[in-house]
Amino acid sequence: MLINTNEILSLEYTIAEDLFLSNNWCWDVIPEISRFIINLGKTLQHERFEKISENIWIAKSAKISKTSCLNGPLIIDEKAEIRHCAYIRGNAVIGKNAVVGNSTEIKNSILFDGVQVPHYNYIGDSVLGYKAHMGAGSITSNVKADRGLVSVMYNGEKINTGLKKFGAIVGDFAEIGCNTVLNPGTIIGKNSTIYPLSSVRGFIKSNSIYKSGDVIIEKS
Repeated sequence: MLINTNEILSLEYTIAEDLFLSNNWCWDVIPEISRFIINLGKTLQHERFEKISENIWIAKSAKISKTSCLNGPLIIDEKAEIRHCAYIRGNAVIGKNAVVGNSTEIKNSILFDGVQVPHYNYIGDSVLGYKAHMGAGSITSNVKADRGLVSVMYNGEKINTGLKKFGAIVGDFAEIGCNTVLNPGTIIGKNSTIYPLSSVRGFIKSNSIYKSGDVIIEKS
């Protein structure tokens, strides 16, 4: 595995762990999310989860605003909070204690436990690792301007993912600054910080501070 999933994501912090274990590349999970949710939902314990409609399972301890819009397939894990006017379009896993906030839109994505996307975020065809945080207005851009297949740049090598829609993989504890755009195929390593108003593409290694495309420093 060229980009080691375990170096970016702590798989014990998601109900979707088995999905990652069955795929070679961290982005291979993207087209498999819907199928996985439907199969997993059928196995969830009735004592902990309630099936509120077709292919939508919500933990009984989750806090769901009446003004949110929820579409399936969808799993919302224990003690997650879905706030006012959140829009979940479907094919989504929302982890334990995660926060999906005001006017945030999510589709075909996995949010690990403790993720926060609290204000005006768009998360599409992406994976956010344990306790990753997206600042207000930060988004994952999931389609190229030319509508071509998304590639990942890693150590100067261009890797074709074979995906037309792929946003970003954001590692555990990553901090994404306000109004940042993660361009299609961006990989952010664990514990990295992205400055506000950034436009990021390619691979940002773990424990980095991203100031601009030309200025990336290691955390001390």
